[in-house]
Amino acid sequence: MTREPSRTIVQHAAEALALVRPTPPADTPLEDAVGAVLAADVVSVLDSPAFDASAMDGYAARAQHAAGATPAAPGALRVVGDVAAGDAGPAGLDAGLGPGEAVRIMTGAPVPPGADSVVPVERTSTGRFTPGAAGSGPTTVAVHDAARTHVRPRGEDVRRGDVVVAAGTVLTARHVSVAASAGHAAVRVHRAPRVAVLSTGSELVAPGATPGPGRIPDSNSVLLAASARAAGARVVRRGAVGDSAAALGATLDGLLDAFDGAPPDLLVSTGGVSAGAFDVVREVLDPATRAGTPWQDAVTDARLVAVGMQPGRPQGLARWRGVPWLALPGNPVSAYVSFELFVRPVVDRLRGVPGPGRALVRRVAAAGWSSPAGREQLVLVRHTEPDGAHVVPAGRRPEEDATARGSGSHRLSALAHADALAVVGADVTAVAPGDPVQVLLL
Repeated sequence: MTREPSRTIVQHAAEALALVRPTPPADTPLEDAVGAVLAADVVSVLDSPAFDASAMDGYAARAQHAAGATPAAPGALRVVGDVAAGDAGPAGLDAGLGPGEAVRIMTGAPVPPGADSVVPVERTSTGRFTPGAAGSGPTTVAVHDAARTHVRPRGEDVRRGDVVVAAGTVLTARHVSVAASAGHAAVRVHRAPRVAVLSTGSELVAPGATPGPGRIPDSNSVLLAASARAAGARVVRRGAVGDSAAALGATLDGLLDAFDGAPPDLLVSTGGVSAGAFDVVREVLDPATRAGTPWQDAVTDARLVAVGMQPGRPQGLARWRGVPWLALPGNPVSAYVSFELFVRPVVDRLRGVPGPGRALVRRVAAAGWSSPAGREQLVLVRHTEPDGAHVVPAGRRPEEDATARGSGSHRLSALAHADALAVVGADVTAVAPGDPVQVLLL
């Protein structure tokens, strides 16, 4: 299969996004919805407050009967009832408060008919309330200050029919609390995407195993599975597949029911997309080499492309029996950079996150590095203290100078120290200390 003409990062990202649509929405209980993306506006079915409510512990009265009261010239009110939070209202006051009457009231309780003001208890002769049954309070009270009303009008915060959480919101505990207050026990959200991850390469051994000669740990499938999970996906990780087209095809078929019998929404592989003699993903995607195999008709929309970036130049995408498949290069930094640029946006689209994606922010290079001509360079960087406005290449040894490249697809240490990804233009061959750089925050 001939590799297609070079793509820019933007072009390849757009082609990857075109493979997927948001997952189907479903009504989900509030306690299970945190982290999901809202598929429909949450519209309040209640007013908030639902009634004129007291903002203070105190006495509800008619403002005109308490107006002008001062400590030197207090006003007197006759207490005719009690109302606590949760009460429908004080008994026997359906007709409302009369002149000079008051009701002992607690914060959040409904203000009785006829009352339009609450005098805080500390501004009366009572001073403070003590625990006791209804009717155990004073029968009269002197008001020292009634300058404010302390009443929360019905619908002051939210009115029935208001949108309280907009579609596209990634739900947090705060959002589901608002939805509950608006009268909902469930919200409509997009299902978490199902992502299956595997790595290829006969040189790979399982994490924790002792590598033999020429073998290395399979860190990539761990990296990509954890990254997808952190991005909001459900993940199945199959680990390493040897450099055999038959083994890869069988593994991909085996992943089609990996989610309790359901297929993944996305397949992500790493390795085998370059020009090596044993690059197995390229072999499976090539119509010439898969002809006559059990999976010759399994692959559609296959593309192997050279993206104008460093690291991560070789990339592939396809559908395996209709399931979108993103094939990433095998070097660890290349795989991680490719995830951030191509896989994460696809997972976001599956989740229903509205575009555009994360924006680049401006930083200043605190150290220099060289950059390859003609390709956008992606450099794992870390912020320096104390200002957080400067970055240096992550994982660089102190003895390395500005002639060193800013990144390398083999530099595992950079993954541990980076907190951002610098994007250097294709027309730049060197970044000098003090130069502005655009970075993607990780």
